[in-house]
Amino acid sequence: MPKVSAAHVETRRRQVLDGARRAFARYGYEGATVARLEEETGLSRGAIFNYFENKWALFYALAQEDHQRAGELWLDRGFTAVVQWVLEQSPDWIGVYLEIHRMLRTNPELRAQWETRNPELDERLRARLVEQQQRGELRRDVSADEIGRFMGLLIDGLVLNASVGQSYEVDALLKLVIGAIGPQ
Repeated sequence: MPKVSAAHVETRRRQVLDGARRAFARYGYEGATVARLEEETGLSRGAIFNYFENKWALFYALAQEDHQRAGELWLDRGFTAVVQWVLEQSPDWIGVYLEIHRMLRTNPELRAQWETRNPELDERLRARLVEQQQRGELRRDVSADEIGRFMGLLIDGLVLNASVGQSYEVDALLKLVIGAIGPQ
């Protein structure tokens, strides 16, 4: 059997992920059948599932990428950048997360996996919130964990509304957020 380079493997893996993102956005999680994944990726089911164990693993890899991107944006440029990024996403793609939340509600194993998408990144985000509290940039009467949960709820709400094409005045929204979590 011929060996392929690491670059080829990564290029092919990226092709699968990009095609799967299109299929999930167009058809939803449930509607992204293997045939539709094949169509969107331009690859056979054998090629697709050579890189990912199943459809869930494929979606989960995309969700990990999004989680990583949002977290890095938050660390590098602040929460404002995350809000703007969420609002720039395709409503069709972002809407798939609503389907996934339904699955997470009824499947404890998937929920446990979902909650630990990137523990290292989550710890870095938590440490940043603690630093901001220590510098007096964030309120100190609630824990950094609770501030993080609040911000997560806000992002979930933005995802929900963005999935149906709702738009926001970002500056006004952020003013409200700062009022809620800023120093008291």
